[in-house]
Amino acid sequence: MMHGLPERAGQSAPSNTPEQTDTVEEGIGIYLHIPYCLSKCPYCDFNSVAASAWPEAEYVAALERELATYAQDEAFSGAHISSVYFGGGTPSLFAPRSFERILERIEQLWGLPSGVEVTIEANPGTVGFPKLAALRAAGINRLSFGVQSFQPKYLALLGRIHSATEAIAAVEAASRSGFTNLNVDLIYALPGQTEAEWEDDLRQACALGPTHISAYNLTYEEGTPFAAWRRNGRLVPVGEDTEIQLFQLTEHFLRARGYERYEISNYARRHAACRHNLGYWKSSAYVGVGAGAHGFQPRGGLHGWGYRWANERAPHRYLRAVEERGHARVAVEHRDRKTAAGEFVFLALRCVDGVNAAEYCRRFGQRIEEDFPVIAELEGSGLLEVTAQGWRLSSRGTLLADSVFAHFL
Repeated sequence: MMHGLPERAGQSAPSNTPEQTDTVEEGIGIYLHIPYCLSKCPYCDFNSVAASAWPEAEYVAALERELATYAQDEAFSGAHISSVYFGGGTPSLFAPRSFERILERIEQLWGLPSGVEVTIEANPGTVGFPKLAALRAAGINRLSFGVQSFQPKYLALLGRIHSATEAIAAVEAASRSGFTNLNVDLIYALPGQTEAEWEDDLRQACALGPTHISAYNLTYEEGTPFAAWRRNGRLVPVGEDTEIQLFQLTEHFLRARGYERYEISNYARRHAACRHNLGYWKSSAYVGVGAGAHGFQPRGGLHGWGYRWANERAPHRYLRAVEERGHARVAVEHRDRKTAAGEFVFLALRCVDGVNAAEYCRRFGQRIEEDFPVIAELEGSGLLEVTAQGWRLSSRGTLLADSVFAHFL
């Protein structure tokens, strides 16, 4: 089973997929994590904390200080900013002025090119037209709405604070306020979910006219209430055959309405692929700031093959760490060549256009087939298929993505 039915079978990609028309400029992404939520959803394993109040001014000041630290780091100083992404948690709980202030600071530290993608994740229950208009005026140009479902019973199961009516109103208000780049997040393979219910979710999402739809298969992450409820029988997952049917329904339904799949779980209209996430999948550098954020630099490090870091997760400890030393890193992983090469292939294969053999050779100084002879075996078994640039998952390989990825990790 693919972790892409969980993290998201397919047909061969047409020549105008979003992946092929939306390129990632060489540069760095900036990810800013805001962990506060009004309530903690029982399926969520992201770093988030339920709160009725939060130290917004103090937290924004910490983000600014941490950004300044990385702007002085030779690995990131003077870099071209390719995207900015506010994730959570529920970033839309913060005031528009906070985002404006952070973007002004990024502009001061690195410069912020005109038209650069700036995304904020939003809970539909936390925004209305005035706030959305203010967010757009503050410099946000892409919204990602965590709708998850339009079915009342599944919204209740997932612990969402919004109703279907509120979700529709929020997306419509975003369009009225001038946003033209909108994503709707949905979750499928929910316990007891039927194809008809999922198709209705997709139909309602498409009716709102977003440029991008993310459709994630429900996963039962350890440490979450959902995982515990699965163990004690309170929740019964759908079967693997149902997951596959829902995945295939998703791709066929969205393609018929102008959305092409460009990554295992992501669909977009032409030129509307998420540039920030493309940076992740193309192994580009990104600065991660905020409680629990991760960052990545594909070059340098102890072994010369890049490194990634993780920040302190608890907000109060994060704030104290940044105040004391200007950053909140608590773990740094230095990659060796084998790890770096495997990650490059695995991440590239998540995308419909697959891994580029010439780019691999440029980065690692050797042909990909020499480092990974298993590619011939995977091609022979029909899990990978040859492209003009290299290899990608076949339709069958997409359904068995986890087993394919395991060969490179």
